[in-house]
Amino acid sequence: MTSSNKKGYLYIIITIIMFTSYEVVLKFISGQLNSMQLTLCRFAVGFIILLPLALHTLKKRGERLDGQSLAHFALLGLLGIALSMPILHVAVNYAGSSVAAVLFSCNPVFVTFLAFFLLGEPILPRHIAALVLEVAGTIAIINPFQTSVNLLGTGLALLSTILFSIYGVLGKRKCARYGGAVVTCFSFLFGSLILLVIILLSHIPALAQALIGAGLADFANIPIFAGYTLQNLPYVLFVSVGVAGVGFCCYFLAMEYQPASVVSLVYFFKPALAPVLAWMIHGEIISKNMLLGIVLIVAGSLCAIIPGIVEAKRPAHS
Repeated sequence: MTSSNKKGYLYIIITIIMFTSYEVVLKFISGQLNSMQLTLCRFAVGFIILLPLALHTLKKRGERLDGQSLAHFALLGLLGIALSMPILHVAVNYAGSSVAAVLFSCNPVFVTFLAFFLLGEPILPRHIAALVLEVAGTIAIINPFQTSVNLLGTGLALLSTILFSIYGVLGKRKCARYGGAVVTCFSFLFGSLILLVIILLSHIPALAQALIGAGLADFANIPIFAGYTLQNLPYVLFVSVGVAGVGFCCYFLAMEYQPASVVSLVYFFKPALAPVLAWMIHGEIISKNMLLGIVLIVAGSLCAIIPGIVEAKRPAHS
């Protein structure tokens, strides 16, 4: 295997670890912070942490950020952070976390086809096999059919997933020129600024009352600094520096070495590994449907990754 392939898979592994641990760590501070407030904190802190690395990368590559690139990063921040995340939170309110989670975890399906149309990445039979197995596994774990489906919530979850998929694919377009750290850092900057504007708007009395009347009290009078304590600070820093900063940076760094369709498979590992981590840390029980889902997801992921490793080794033996 070439060194670039090894780097790609190393970044994928780090991304999986960070993304999988998010909800498990979040359980320690459940109910202490507003979800929008925490989203702003995560991406703002992620931007600050990544800024020195991003500036170093720009200098090393001899690149400068022009107006067109800044506009591209602003679009990424709008799609992947300022729109996708709040819409997902609203979807959870209407459809429940299980339906929203199963749809969002399936974003590699959208990435595979978007990468084909926007980046010209091929769709191979193994990619289709992996997607089928992993969608089946995700559905087995989350089992959204236990509850009645809310069409509005399902539609919003689908919209959030599509927006985030576009964020990943369009982000890869700039990775070749600027590198993953720069793409992540500046999409975080613009995403955080737009989120800050949304939070400030939520304090307008008429808008706040309208949101409360619509059953969206979580989006009215959103705090910025209230709720942080010395007890929850370590967990907040982990989901900000680790999950947002390191996790998203490695996600885009991996795209410098692997196809977007392969890198996006990290979102299928999440529903497979999160129950195992929750069992280890919180003592949560792993049910039969979870075990079946984990097996299907691992099988699907191996379908996509192992042939790629084998192909990468072939030139070395020729």
